[in-house]
Amino acid sequence: MSFADEDYPAVPYPGRRPPVSYVHDDATGWELTPGPAASSGWCAEGRDLDDWLAARGASPLRDRVPLLCYGSNACPSKLTWLRDALGLRGPAVLFRARCTDIAAVWACGPRVVDDQRPATLAALPGNTEHHAVWFATAEQVAVLDRCEGRGERYRLARVDTGEVRLADGTVVDGPLAYVAAAPRRMPLLVGENSENDGKPVRCLDVPQSGAAALTGTPASTDGLTVREITGTPEPADFPGRVFVYGTLQPGASDWWRLEPHAAGNPRAAVVRGTLYDTGLGYPALQPGDGPGVPGWVVDLAEPAVALSTLDEYEGAEYLRVRVASPGGEPCWTYVWNGPVGGLSKLTGAWGTADPSRR
Repeated sequence: MSFADEDYPAVPYPGRRPPVSYVHDDATGWELTPGPAASSGWCAEGRDLDDWLAARGASPLRDRVPLLCYGSNACPSKLTWLRDALGLRGPAVLFRARCTDIAAVWACGPRVVDDQRPATLAALPGNTEHHAVWFATAEQVAVLDRCEGRGERYRLARVDTGEVRLADGTVVDGPLAYVAAAPRRMPLLVGENSENDGKPVRCLDVPQSGAAALTGTPASTDGLTVREITGTPEPADFPGRVFVYGTLQPGASDWWRLEPHAAGNPRAAVVRGTLYDTGLGYPALQPGDGPGVPGWVVDLAEPAVALSTLDEYEGAEYLRVRVASPGGEPCWTYVWNGPVGGLSKLTGAWGTADPSRR
């Protein structure tokens, strides 16, 4: 399914947004659907999303960072404005997400470009809303930095409050978001004695026509627990863990390569897919609706450093992708980058990994 910008106008702020995950380019959006057999985990126009992106000369999902969009950046017409006004390039990949314990609320001051009131993010226990997670390239983040006034109006930070869960069940832990950096972008507190007793107003509850007329005072805090980002965010940090199922498992022959990078104890886990015996002394994981592949989740002290080492070790035979355990915990892992015809399936775990031999 595809749609045009005209179906989702940007005015009034924050604009209309599709009720689905989508990829956007050339003033057109295409619906994204979960694809268990796709290396990216998603499909566009019936193809693996990574293949769809490659056909347009664009970066795959593994080279993008997850950015929570709770205002106009989830609106297709706004994306076209970013292209025309600020030079945004390449397809924008946005996944619909269920967000709990956080909310888009009206900010204290109006926008710079007009008199409309913008949204800001705030903690709100018990609340549930649907927003979007934009998996953005470094160049796209740089454009958004300019648009959002990074360092002046908003800060770019990882948000550790609440839960952000994609339509395929994957939890995006610590997603990036633009959070208030100045009083005029703090939540507006409305009501009598608003400095002490006022409440923020959810964007879902009051439209822009009513939000512009709200009066109150800026909150002293948005209530969020965040980790501010300096410089350009690193895709390898999202997530900061890896799922291993072969020679890199604890106790297996090449655990010594991964062990120095581990933070804490490995955890047993299973990811979706099928395991094959390559006959070369190491196994191959193929994503899909197979019996499941058992292995170990290893948290990484410095993900970018660790994954660089593992990328070199795995070589061209494997492709590093993001996957999730049945509970939705996201991990990096390495999937077989070749055909599996002629390879025998493994019905259980590979090798004799033993985490007690750390």
